[in-house]
Amino acid sequence: MGRTKIYVVLLMILELFLVGTTKGEETCEHDRQMEELCRSHTYKSVKPLLDYFRQVRNELDQSEMKEKQISEINCDLMNKYHEIVRIHEKQISEINSDLMNKYHEIVRIHEKLMKEAFQLDEYKNKILRKENDLQLCQSKVDKLESEVNSQKITINKLTLHANFLASYDKCKEELSDESDNLEICEDQLKKLNSSIIEKDKKISRHSVTIQNLTEHQNTVELKLESSQTKLIKKDKDIEICHAEITKLNRTSHLNIPSSCLPFGEHSGVHEIKVSGIGFFDVLCDSQVAGPGWIVIQQRIGGKENFTRDWATYRKGFGSLDSDFFLGLEKMYRLTSLQQYELYIHLVVLNGSIFYARYDDFKISDEDHGYALSLGKFKGNIRDAMRSTENKKFTTFDRDNDSADNNCAVVYDSGWWYNNCYNCNLNALYGMYLNWWTEIRNLLKEAKMLIRPKAEINN
Repeated sequence: MGRTKIYVVLLMILELFLVGTTKGEETCEHDRQMEELCRSHTYKSVKPLLDYFRQVRNELDQSEMKEKQISEINCDLMNKYHEIVRIHEKQISEINSDLMNKYHEIVRIHEKLMKEAFQLDEYKNKILRKENDLQLCQSKVDKLESEVNSQKITINKLTLHANFLASYDKCKEELSDESDNLEICEDQLKKLNSSIIEKDKKISRHSVTIQNLTEHQNTVELKLESSQTKLIKKDKDIEICHAEITKLNRTSHLNIPSSCLPFGEHSGVHEIKVSGIGFFDVLCDSQVAGPGWIVIQQRIGGKENFTRDWATYRKGFGSLDSDFFLGLEKMYRLTSLQQYELYIHLVVLNGSIFYARYDDFKISDEDHGYALSLGKFKGNIRDAMRSTENKKFTTFDRDNDSADNNCAVVYDSGWWYNNCYNCNLNALYGMYLNWWTEIRNLLKEAKMLIRPKAEINN
């Protein structure tokens, strides 16, 4: 527009000069002898002006080339930033996964060590009990040996007296029984000694295993510390990168657009700047209806709750890669800058696609309830939103509709209700999400997109 105005002014100056020159030529026609002199004078007067036009045109062309180069640099910076963020997220995910695996391995090793330690304690307790039993057996053996010796003394005495032969036979039998008991105790003692030796061997093997596990745990802990150090270093690198990107954005903030048009065919999340709000991210779409569209509302899966209060609808909610509502205040600020058109994209369960297009979409400010204005309609489906034109936005905590009841309470969603609606793209996902009766209960996808109309026309 600025370039066109400059050309118009320069053409007007040229026309005025040529008019003056024409009058001069009429005068010269009365004097044929002065004709050549007049032509020479006209050329000398017009030539500097033509040279100035050429200089201005060259400067304008150079300015446009610089603006285009700055835009390409910004796009490259944003692509590099998103690539760095994706790489960082992937690396963090891999490191976290590795750390969790190492952690679970340490937990399993610890549990195994605790189990082995518990078994070792049980072995030690059994050994102590066996040692106690062995000491008891040894005491019995000593006692029996003492009794045997005593019995032997008695037998020796009895052999001297024939009168005590009967007692001798009895003592001999008792001595035989005691000898059998002594042999049994000796056998038990041998078994206990063998068991103790075997337990000692197991304890030695378990000690080696525990030592190996401890060394492995120390190795894992060292690797964990090394990974954490690398992660901290990467976080610092990313912080430095963020700082550099923020610095670049600050030095080139005047070049950040206020719509998706400069991004052309590059769909996805981009940052724009709007007067009164500042910088914020938007979802740009170039697939549905051409380049330059800002998605202000999206229903593609039903994961987001649209039963929200006035403050939430004013601010906006949801995720740009799923269901979301951009926010009434952002819509007002965008549509107050220039004329916008609205494109509504609808997909039904069988895959059929419908659209509705309005050439002058805007909403009022909050003091006027974010009232809706649409403009002229075009589409392959009926104009279902016309009944909501000039209606204020309604939520469950702010009733602005024409019905006796609050339509937002009845249908669990904020919308530009009348009494109540012919279409509601914020309704509960499923049976209430509809556009008039011909596709009631059939919608599986709905999007609302806006784009500056004046810039497209120019």
